[in-house]
Amino acid sequence: MSNSIRVGPVDRFLGIVERAGNMLPHPATLFFLLTVFVVIASWLASQFDISVAHPKSGELVSPVNLLSADGLQRIMSGLVSNFTGFAPLGTVLVALIGIGVAEHSGFIGACLRIVVLNAPRFLLTPIIVFAGVMSNMASEIGYVLLVPLSGLLFVAAGRHPILGIAAAFAGVSGGYSANLLLGTIDPLLSGLSQEAARIVDPTYTVSPAANMYFMQVSTPIITLLGWFVTEKIVARRFPDGNYGKGDERIEALSGSEKRGLLWAGIATAVLSTLILLATVPENGVLRIADEPDILKALAPFLHGIVALIFFAGALVGIAYGIGAGTIKSDTDVINGMSASMATLASYLVLVFFAAQFVALFNWTQLGLIFAVEGAEALKALGLPKIPLLLGFILLTATVNLAMGSASAKWALMAPVFVPMFMLLGYSPEVTQTAYRVGDSVTNIISPMMSYFALIIAFLQRYEPKAGIGTVVATMIPYSITFLIGWSLLFALWVFMGWDLGPGSGLVYPKAG
Repeated sequence: MSNSIRVGPVDRFLGIVERAGNMLPHPATLFFLLTVFVVIASWLASQFDISVAHPKSGELVSPVNLLSADGLQRIMSGLVSNFTGFAPLGTVLVALIGIGVAEHSGFIGACLRIVVLNAPRFLLTPIIVFAGVMSNMASEIGYVLLVPLSGLLFVAAGRHPILGIAAAFAGVSGGYSANLLLGTIDPLLSGLSQEAARIVDPTYTVSPAANMYFMQVSTPIITLLGWFVTEKIVARRFPDGNYGKGDERIEALSGSEKRGLLWAGIATAVLSTLILLATVPENGVLRIADEPDILKALAPFLHGIVALIFFAGALVGIAYGIGAGTIKSDTDVINGMSASMATLASYLVLVFFAAQFVALFNWTQLGLIFAVEGAEALKALGLPKIPLLLGFILLTATVNLAMGSASAKWALMAPVFVPMFMLLGYSPEVTQTAYRVGDSVTNIISPMMSYFALIIAFLQRYEPKAGIGTVVATMIPYSITFLIGWSLLFALWVFMGWDLGPGSGLVYPKAG
């Protein structure tokens, strides 16, 4: 990397984005203002003859005025239930309680260290990118542990530390939605999608595993793309050499940590055996007996994915903690669960206001009216299916530059786009998949992303003058490559008509 950083058009553009983004209120405040706007809009819409025919029943749908006496009473009486009944809230809390035990015990950190420490030098980069992608199942652990760890690892290997930070950041943030396993983001987004889908179909359910097949295939694709960009593009700006102060090294796993991993492995084997016994036999407790359709037969298992994440995280974390000596009593387990909850304080406040916005937006019937009218407008344009969905990916990627929170964006976009695409014949699952692709690829160049400042701090350890321009200039090749490669994979998937997850097709209504 050169000693001076030129201020080019990209830096100037990101400066504008940063200033514009800083002018936006806090996401919670934004949802409050949008809720007020929805109430006012419901009154305005009710003053005009705005109505559409329901796409399924044919009944006339008119806007509901929330500024009326009935509307205000409904707002007051529903304030608590809107919050407690918000679909993503319970699923995220339950999943994170279990994962919190695994993180607090040290299990997740030990797994990341053993992956990167045992990597052959020529496979160091892809393993770091892959570890970054997989770390997403445990929320922010990849940002706070793997990214700085990768910088130290590259120093020890005689390579530029910023190159290691970039590879890890690309996997953790640019590949945010890809994973071989389900994580906390899956039930969160599926809950929002389900709420939005029920604007059109009140009985529609979206499984947390709705995008599992696509995201599993995306994982090696993102790993390979990240490997290519790191070695063929970014490495030319950060050549190998001697870096650091000479005292930076990654500690090998201690004997107690190895013992903990052994215990965790035994617990994982036991849990996997129990799951197989519960799902493979026809009389298994987590499947419907005498049901010939395998996906319908496994409905109890698929509906219990969140519970499985909780039990797996807690069981494996406890086993590791007992073996490693980091868990000595039930108090340590509860502390781990509490620690994960403590990180969600701001999320709970955000969810409170988001839940009010979603509930009131649904009550007004404006979402259904906009969806019907928007669907008719899109039909008139006559865009083919794939270009239309790719356009939605690009729109999401652009919005992500100014609004970093995946859940906050989807809470805003889902009530409009999920019903709209449903009325065009596209399933909520395919709309959610397109959103996840667009939401991921520009994370690494968005100053609005919550960990962007942390990444700058990591870079400044090795490059004191590093700033927003440094991060963006380093990460733009990843962003562009991920956008193109992931969009092509999505287009191929849609063209072939493959299911996105168990029982999650591309069309609405579902066949059969």
